[in-house]
Amino acid sequence: MEKNFDLIVIGGGPGGYVCAIRAAQLGLKTACVESRGTLGGTCLNVGCIPSKSLLNLSENYKKAKNDFNNQGIEISDIKLNINRMMLNKEKSITVLTKGVEFLFKKNKVTYLKGKAALFSQNDVVVYEDGKKNVYKAKNIVLATGSTPTSLAGVEIDEKNIVSSTGALSFSKIPKELVIIGAGYIGLEMGSVWSRLGSKVTVIEYLDFITPGMDKEISQEFKKILTKQGIKFKLNSKVISVKNTKNQKVEVDFIDNSSNIKEKLECDKVLVSVGRKPYTEGLNLLKLGIEKDEKGRIKVNEKLQTSIKNIFAIGDVIKGPMLAHKAEEEGIAVAEILAGQAGHVNYDVIPGVIYTSPEVASVGKTEEELKKLNIKYKIGKFPFLANSRAKVNNETEGFVKILAKEDTDKVLGVHIIGPHSGDMIAEMAIAMEFGASSEDIARTCHAHPTHTEAIKEAALAVDKRPIHF
Repeated sequence: MEKNFDLIVIGGGPGGYVCAIRAAQLGLKTACVESRGTLGGTCLNVGCIPSKSLLNLSENYKKAKNDFNNQGIEISDIKLNINRMMLNKEKSITVLTKGVEFLFKKNKVTYLKGKAALFSQNDVVVYEDGKKNVYKAKNIVLATGSTPTSLAGVEIDEKNIVSSTGALSFSKIPKELVIIGAGYIGLEMGSVWSRLGSKVTVIEYLDFITPGMDKEISQEFKKILTKQGIKFKLNSKVISVKNTKNQKVEVDFIDNSSNIKEKLECDKVLVSVGRKPYTEGLNLLKLGIEKDEKGRIKVNEKLQTSIKNIFAIGDVIKGPMLAHKAEEEGIAVAEILAGQAGHVNYDVIPGVIYTSPEVASVGKTEEELKKLNIKYKIGKFPFLANSRAKVNNETEGFVKILAKEDTDKVLGVHIIGPHSGDMIAEMAIAMEFGASSEDIARTCHAHPTHTEAIKEAALAVDKRPIHF
């Protein structure tokens, strides 16, 4: 096997495999090292893809059980087969991971299976099944992703006290599920199991959910989830989580304001308090590759580490831990190495929560604009006034557009409502090209579609919506 490469990418997740493919397309002799045994990283194997499978299936079940009869589709004797649902999820994962392998072969990327370590700035050692192979690379990209964090004193056993990985593979529906952390992952998994019949309680240290989200959207989101049956214990600190003798889990927590202690007993606990960069075993310290106070690898504007031929992308560096952010960084690095002007516009990276309704955003929140002392205008339009949402019985939520007061340039867009994860792409493109709300308002949108709500919100920036 070839031992010398122009580029070795360590990590076969969304950032890593995309970087490797793009580099190979640009003529670089490229290899990608992955220890998991399958490509696609956390996202494809135990993250965004399997969770979306369960979100879709659980939503279908909920609609069939609760909604169809009211809409004239009469169904009786609805049964849930959790084993078949999990098999469907696993089938999707297998097809997609094999698809990435095919893309490696198509683009002539060498796939190295095993655990990688850096011996020098040009030497990568790959360990597999007790064997050790040394490869040389002109350039190296670190794309090793992240792992779930836990709370001090809370041991995740992936049986009763689980991370998101365990929450994707329950063999039966928990009667009572407690989720620690009201971020994206926790709320998505809470939605899945709530729809399938679990009583879900979310404990959050802050006094609001989804930190970093526009506060108005966050408040509306909490209202909707509460209406769906999810309970919230906000402004609360978890003290302990422990298994009991009767196969239950006991969660002790305290209200941050009143200091009143509470106790919950449940079948399963999902610890969803964030993720941390995974750089274990890479020998970064030995090589002098610098990290910040949060354990993230420091990089410059070209995504170079403190060693100029070693780059880092994705969850191991600063920024949102999102698959598509990692992909953009991977493409940027590949293009820089090929002598092109690789670039990532961090101001227009969208974020989506795939609950029902979905929540999507791009750009600045109101809170961020206030902090920056930027004067802005707001345009809002509710899905209740959108004809397509109305006929589909999907009227919860609204579109919110923030535009600069003097120039009308769109600074941020926040959507809670049906198909918002797809709708946000329009606004990401608009912002990439520096669009004003007037530009959006004067662009013809097809009728009847959900996207008309974007046009109406843009009209509302100047207080001239047509249908509200």
